[in-house]
Amino acid sequence: MIKAITFIQPVASTEAFAKLSALLLSLGFESGKSWKNETAQGTFFAAPVGNLELLAGVPPGVPSLLIETTQLDHIHAAIHQWMLTSSRTEEIATLLSEVTATTWHSRLFTVQLDPNLTVGFWQSENPLHNQPVAIEGDLSAAGMSFAIVTTRWNTVITDRLLQGSLDALHRSGAGKQDIEIVRVPGAWEVPSAARTLAESRKYDAIITLGCLLRGETAHYEAIYNEVARGIGQSQQETGIPHAFGVLTCETLEQALDRAGLKAGNKGFEAAIAAIEMVSIQRKINQQPNEKAGN
Repeated sequence: MIKAITFIQPVASTEAFAKLSALLLSLGFESGKSWKNETAQGTFFAAPVGNLELLAGVPPGVPSLLIETTQLDHIHAAIHQWMLTSSRTEEIATLLSEVTATTWHSRLFTVQLDPNLTVGFWQSENPLHNQPVAIEGDLSAAGMSFAIVTTRWNTVITDRLLQGSLDALHRSGAGKQDIEIVRVPGAWEVPSAARTLAESRKYDAIITLGCLLRGETAHYEAIYNEVARGIGQSQQETGIPHAFGVLTCETLEQALDRAGLKAGNKGFEAAIAAIEMVSIQRKINQQPNEKAGN
């Protein structure tokens, strides 16, 4: 099995070597073991995803060292900020190019670290280019059934969470007949109702909603820990996805913010997570069993 491939590309100078190493570290590359002897030195850098690409001829204006990114504009801004600490402001405009479109369906900018060392950063127009193959969920709720467990306690919050969940489900293609709403007294009762609904096998996912506000006693921690444990245990033991939309906040103002005022709606987010998890489960279950014929 191939462990690594090394393409020898000597850096122009010791100073350029130091600049390139500092730049890569500032962008999040993982630094490996360095080595040095009487004639040369080297440093290993690891990227989360690595690829080997061979070219028969290099397009005009493209440097020999290219680094592919997923957020090119952010990388450009980060390098500009990094250069402010090591270069004069008037030099940056000549050393760091603007982001421009290429003839090979991508965008590119270059940074000159040394007269003999220029590094190019680029991003493909195809967002899936060189991405690892992964199973991901779709956000269509058509053909899925859901149960929502919500509470009567703190309804000024939980009703907002419920409306957020319903909004997400209906926007994603779920009909009214595909959604069952169950109201329980408080957050303590949510895991029990969720477990009963999951064990009925009538629903593809359970969405749990509630709100706990901190008081002056340890009651808050005791309730929250058991609610979280119960919902998680129900999901693990039944295999039915449970989306967690139980708020734990210090104040009523914080809860209102997380129920649709300033920080999004946790009920909406929980419903979207439920849809995605159902989709992922279905895709996994549809995968052919390669071992079946062995």
